[in-house]
Amino acid sequence: MSTVTHQSILPERSGLARRFSDFLWRHPHVLLLILLGPPLLWLGIIYLGSLLALLLQSFFSIDDFSGLINYEFTLDTYKQLLIPANFDIILRTVIMAALVTLASAIIAFPIAYYAARYARGKWKAVFYLGVMLPLWSSYLVKIYAWKLILAKEGIVTWALAKLHLLWLLDAWLSLPVVGGNSLSISYTGTFIVFIYVWMPFMILPIQASLERVPGNLIEASADLGGNPAQTFRHVLFPLALPGIVAGSIFTFSLTLGDYIIPQVIGSSRLFIGQAVYAQQGTAGNIPLAAAFSVVPIVIMGLYLWMAKRMGAFDAL
Repeated sequence: MSTVTHQSILPERSGLARRFSDFLWRHPHVLLLILLGPPLLWLGIIYLGSLLALLLQSFFSIDDFSGLINYEFTLDTYKQLLIPANFDIILRTVIMAALVTLASAIIAFPIAYYAARYARGKWKAVFYLGVMLPLWSSYLVKIYAWKLILAKEGIVTWALAKLHLLWLLDAWLSLPVVGGNSLSISYTGTFIVFIYVWMPFMILPIQASLERVPGNLIEASADLGGNPAQTFRHVLFPLALPGIVAGSIFTFSLTLGDYIIPQVIGSSRLFIGQAVYAQQGTAGNIPLAAAFSVVPIVIMGLYLWMAKRMGAFDAL
């Protein structure tokens, strides 16, 4: 009889390596700690550390005479947020974020519904490509492209002139709040660009939520005599609401903290992002800039708490 020698295909390990491997096998939580430790440490130092530093700065104040920061605990900086000029900035930003979120949901819902219920095969691929394609281009390129589109010499003005509807645009731009010299320097233009840029973040969660709605529920509603409006109100909308709220988390938060779009396409009235830049850079009032920065964090904290209670995270 011949003796067959079985050789291991794995390389021989030293005693220390074998003992360390056995230790990790017996203690998987240690292996998890080793794997997650560096990224969690980085996150804690860079992200949470900077947030903590920001929060601490907001409780300082600036000396009106010397312009230097007074490192004493005070709430005077937060009281400055209630000054009419500063409170208007916060209110303007929140209203714009809410309107953008509402308009995005209204526009995105039928698109997402068609993709979830009717698009199949290659048309489903076309849908995803159409939604994701704007995200592949540069953020600044898209904004400056819209700056040219909405300008007085842009394609929007040209198209309305060809349709003999330029008077309608002039009438809209003459309105006191939403108007301006042109669409490219008005709240209307800012609103349009916000919707365009953040729309994919609303469509995809709604589409994912609608795909989870069983088709037999819609058929059952029709069999029980429900018209399309009743089916939408009592069946489709409640089941799709978590997806809508999930999409609103993106559109609301991104609009709330955006700086570039109001800077490039907008009026001289500031949003929170612009106020932070102005106070930190031009005015040198870092405590007030930090206090302005805390406002979106608090608002989004409350918003996320309400969204979680509505089951929005299940649709992400």
